[in-house]
Amino acid sequence: MRLLFVHHAGDVRETYHRLAAGGLETYHAQRYSMDSYAALSKLVDEFAVMTSTTDEPYDEVLPNGVRAIGAGLASGANSATMIERISQIQPTHLAVHPIDQTVIRWIAKQRIQTITTFANTLAREKCGFPRNIVREAKARRTARALNRENFRWVGSYGINSSRELARLGVKPEKIIPWDYLIDSDPGRFTAKPSPSNRDHFTLCYVGTVSEGKGVAEMIEAVAILKSRSFKVTLKLVGPDTANFARDHCTRYDVQDRVELMGLMPSDSIEPLMNECDLVIVPSRHDYPEGFPLVIHHALRACTPTIASDHPMFTSHLKHCENAMLFPQKDAVQMAGCIEQVLTTAELYESISAASHATWKRLRLPVKWGDLVSRWIRNNADDQQWLSEHSLANFRDHHCPSSP
Repeated sequence: MRLLFVHHAGDVRETYHRLAAGGLETYHAQRYSMDSYAALSKLVDEFAVMTSTTDEPYDEVLPNGVRAIGAGLASGANSATMIERISQIQPTHLAVHPIDQTVIRWIAKQRIQTITTFANTLAREKCGFPRNIVREAKARRTARALNRENFRWVGSYGINSSRELARLGVKPEKIIPWDYLIDSDPGRFTAKPSPSNRDHFTLCYVGTVSEGKGVAEMIEAVAILKSRSFKVTLKLVGPDTANFARDHCTRYDVQDRVELMGLMPSDSIEPLMNECDLVIVPSRHDYPEGFPLVIHHALRACTPTIASDHPMFTSHLKHCENAMLFPQKDAVQMAGCIEQVLTTAELYESISAASHATWKRLRLPVKWGDLVSRWIRNNADDQQWLSEHSLANFRDHHCPSSP
């Protein structure tokens, strides 16, 4: 059995050596991932993890026995090159992390035994005819491919992304919702008092710096607040390698209101969020979110979230109850939500107080490492466990239904 785990982003070699040398996690659950890869390598004859968007190509066996492959496609990864790399390795079994519809349909035709651990979902932004018809048709073709026999289980991060796959036609009995968070409790932070008696506030953004993540309109919202003499400072955490955020700060003349902090260790994110007054999650609908870890972290930090009305958010986040929601791409409405919650003490405190209860409702019993290892072992107990945790058997009286 030759198992290949396919990733789009991340550098397994760099992560392993950094953690082995006592370095810190730069993304949540990196150590869990390294440990899970090592465990999987002991269940098969050959095991490799391939990441397409590394800075340079490499292929080496790490000290923990995991073969790490970097495709070196940081500047130009695409479906064709991913298929080419997979073909060169010739796996008998595949675990696929990114949703790449072309690659998924290719795998279905090759009939390679495959499991998915999707971390995102298919973009679902409403758009005009015929574009939305074409997008929906393509997504449903991908769903039919996932229903092929060689895709025994379709793991997907979070209940909403799993329900979206079912809506598109993937059989619910094949879909297994999984959870990134490995913590069993929401942590040490408690509900926060309102900062409304202050005249300066801090906002926090953590994540990819890109258009799809809504960073441009977030910076515009800071400019709108500045024009109203409403004092906020945005702490923006994430690598601004293409100067996307920097250029927009210049465009809106808010260099003095935005602090570009770059990449930070994972264990410093929740303390930073707790120190800030709000966490901003402005993702556009066409960004293929699952359910961002940043929201989980904000809930653990008890800091109210200002989020867009992304379809993956709205069944868990309720406006003025456990978050503030604004229409995607709408900087004016975002600024209004920020100002409203920061100046209304009762609203701020009620949202903060609801944080841990919301976090607990989001918990799922399956982790991706268990999902893949049970599929590989393939004994009767493991198959029963996987079936019991499928979407078809999902019962959560705390989690509201998708819209």
